Amino acid sequence: MAHDSQNTSPKAAAAVENTPLVLSERVQEALAITKRGVDELLIESDFARKLQRSEQSGKPLRIKLGLDPTAPDLHLGHTVVLNKMRQLQDLGHNVIFLIGDFTSMIGDPSGRNVTRPPLTREQIEENAKTYFTQASLVLDPARTEIRYNSEWSDQLGARGMIQLSAKYTVARILEREDFTKRFKAGTPISVHELLYPLMQGYDSVALESDLELGGTDQKFNLLVGRELQKDYGQEPQCILTMPLLEGLDGVEKMSKSKGNYIGITEPANTMFAKVMSISDVMMWRYYELLSFKSLAQIAGYKAQVEGGQNPRDIKVALAQEIVARFHNQQAAEDALSDFNNRAKGGIPDDIPELSLSGAPLGIGQLLKQANLCPSTSEALRMVEQGGVRIDGAVVSDKGLKVEAATFVIQVGKRKFARVTLSA
Repeated sequence: MAHDSQNTSPKAAAAVENTPLVLSERVQEALAITKRGVDELLIESDFARKLQRSEQSGKPLRIKLGLDPTAPDLHLGHTVVLNKMRQLQDLGHNVIFLIGDFTSMIGDPSGRNVTRPPLTREQIEENAKTYFTQASLVLDPARTEIRYNSEWSDQLGARGMIQLSAKYTVARILEREDFTKRFKAGTPISVHELLYPLMQGYDSVALESDLELGGTDQKFNLLVGRELQKDYGQEPQCILTMPLLEGLDGVEKMSKSKGNYIGITEPANTMFAKVMSISDVMMWRYYELLSFKSLAQIAGYKAQVEGGQNPRDIKVALAQEIVARFHNQQAAEDALSDFNNRAKGGIPDDIPELSLSGAPLGIGQLLKQANLCPSTSEALRMVEQGGVRIDGAVVSDKGLKVEAATFVIQVGKRKFARVTLSA
């Protein structure tokens, strides 16, 4: 890596640590922006020192976010941490969007109760093609450094991998909650899974990261990065974890595999309808993690609802903000018009919710299994008549195969269901 090193001797580090920290007004403001909506910032005092040093030296911090291209599309859950990256980017720091093309071949075991199937090189390359393009809908691409961790991971070779593995103990790896649960339950843990935290941590060494971002499920991996940097004589990175965004079901974290996601490249009308389908309670969670509105504005919205205003109006404002961000303001206005033109002015609040499996599922079978039509023939007849809508869009193809997702399906004027369809 051709970056300036920020190595610090133990004696010098101790002296710095004991120096009273007096933050400038600008650094205090930057710290407040950094902390908004975060789950944890570790270690906050260390990061404050990094910010202060950056302001004094004029040298931006190196801030890293790594994503494994395990699926071709990004969703709003990914943008929770991307939004934070953009805020740090706007503060003048160097942000590094790291595509984990090497680590994807291992498979991140975070939050898994079984071994994740590894992806092929072809699958990874295909998915990686769209990642940065989609991330650029949030980040400023002209100011974003894009890297692939195969740059340094491939060069390690067998000898380097063994040397890296020697820097961490099995006992410490097994402290990880998901590994502990699997070990106690007698569920197999493959050796290659134990390497994942080490490889992600080594990314921080290679990039000389000052701060690494991730979801709360990534905390263990991020901490490994701190420890490895110490082993390699670098100043350890700070870590910032963002909460995981629940999906449209309001329970599981947003995930394409669970079908409860809002893709950031989905059509504006679909995106708008999906946001409107979340519950009134979950709406505030989405405001907290996705909206760019100030905390004072959001508090004002809550006061309005407590004062009797229909929460639907506040949810419309959120849906428009999100659609405008990933499309444009006109698309947001058109999506609102489309939504309001539906029967009964939209989706009732008390529609049934159900989960189905077998995706991709034919539209006829879907309607029958959702109890919206008594038979597949009746379902197909309703499609022919233009009486079937999915997320507000009319279904006209009787041969439609519906993929895994969470969506609102409507038959006629009065039959609705919010369906989570999985493979």
